[in-house]
Amino acid sequence: MRYAKRGPLRFTSHRDFARAFERGLRRAGVPVAFSQGFTPHPKISYASAAPTGVASEAEYLEIGLQRSVDPAELRTALDAVLSPGLDVLDAVVAAGGSLADRIEASRWRIELPGVEPDVARAAVSNFLAASEVLVERMTKQGRRVFDTRAAVTAIDMIERTEAPSGVAGVPCAILEVVVRQVTPSVRPDDVLSGLRVVADLEPPVPPRATRLAQGTLTAQGEIVDPLEADRDGMAIGERQPEVRPAVR
Repeated sequence: MRYAKRGPLRFTSHRDFARAFERGLRRAGVPVAFSQGFTPHPKISYASAAPTGVASEAEYLEIGLQRSVDPAELRTALDAVLSPGLDVLDAVVAAGGSLADRIEASRWRIELPGVEPDVARAAVSNFLAASEVLVERMTKQGRRVFDTRAAVTAIDMIERTEAPSGVAGVPCAILEVVVRQVTPSVRPDDVLSGLRVVADLEPPVPPRATRLAQGTLTAQGEIVDPLEADRDGMAIGERQPEVRPAVR
């Protein structure tokens, strides 16, 4: 399944979303499958969730079901019971293989209110010219230093055709960045830390980041939706009735 985090709901943590989604499954009457053992859990697997405070149009998860369900009806039922801003966009039958293995990169839009486009353009040039850009961040394994430049496959200034979200009457540079999935993961704030390292770029107000896409990265730099390989219009359970079906 593909879902979005929009508006104020971008501040929903992954744990909060997981709780809301499980409640939504119950309210929508979805026949979700559960694990075995003392403490059964619904069979839900999340793929590369966006950081708290970041909006996204391309979050993905996979759920196991007990019986056949039409993907379009499932999407509609879940979208109706989740809060506005947590929007279910797509659902398909899983043809097999790992959903996580289909996610190699993300495309981000980063709005920098108060930053002149020419200033951001110069910082981007410095970033691209550098052989490495080291930044430091606290992770679950402690404080880590890692190279943001190696993870960024593309970073471009985009022309603004209308006022970006929440911005009016001030200059606003907009970046579009493609970042590979690496360990530790490189997030939009890490890219901004890299721009600060190479060009002392410091936005006067907090930037706003939105994940536009994630999936397989082609040689041309395009990102392929990980659900594309599963699209065939079949109802859940039709392909292999002897195996518990799953939906992404």
